[in-house]
Amino acid sequence: MGSQIPSYGTETPYLDGQLIVAMPGMVDERFARAVIYICAHSAEGAMGIILNRPAAHLNMPDLLVQLEILPEVERIRLPQRVENMQVLMGGPVETSRGFVLHSPDFHIAQSTLPIDDSICLTATIDILRAIAAGRGPQNAVLALGYAGWGAGQLEMELQANGWLNTPADAELVFNTAADLRYEMALRKIGIEPAMLSMEAGHA
Repeated sequence: MGSQIPSYGTETPYLDGQLIVAMPGMVDERFARAVIYICAHSAEGAMGIILNRPAAHLNMPDLLVQLEILPEVERIRLPQRVENMQVLMGGPVETSRGFVLHSPDFHIAQSTLPIDDSICLTATIDILRAIAAGRGPQNAVLALGYAGWGAGQLEMELQANGWLNTPADAELVFNTAADLRYEMALRKIGIEPAMLSMEAGHA
């Protein structure tokens, strides 16, 4: 498995399946302290999901009821793991659309995109129906909207030191509280968060 994961640095031009972490100097407020999982990256551009912006006042059962996937009276029958699934604000593009990052134990033909060995992306309502019925993936987070970059834009931001990148892992994506993901991602890169904030003052 290790040989398939691109190391961070300049060896690989594309960052699918990696995390990018905003540096303290990030000028775009929408991405300040953001941890983004890159779902797709090519010469045409990039697409990713912000992992550390929880949706305010919205949880998975609420969403399933709002979308009329689940009748209100059925809420109490949801499995505990569905109750606990995180709903995130995934980025500023298409914020009314849902994108589910999930474990590879669930697959919808022509809809599910395997990104790496442990994480897939499905963006159809069918996965929410499966989750509501208890047939969905073991691990999942739902994001409303995504972050997008045009051709060459992410590469320019990386060169300008706007982001650091590191291989992702399922533990951080699925089992880490949203407010801890920034510090955890920095530590994966080998940076102590306290040192970064001190250095930011001298930039």
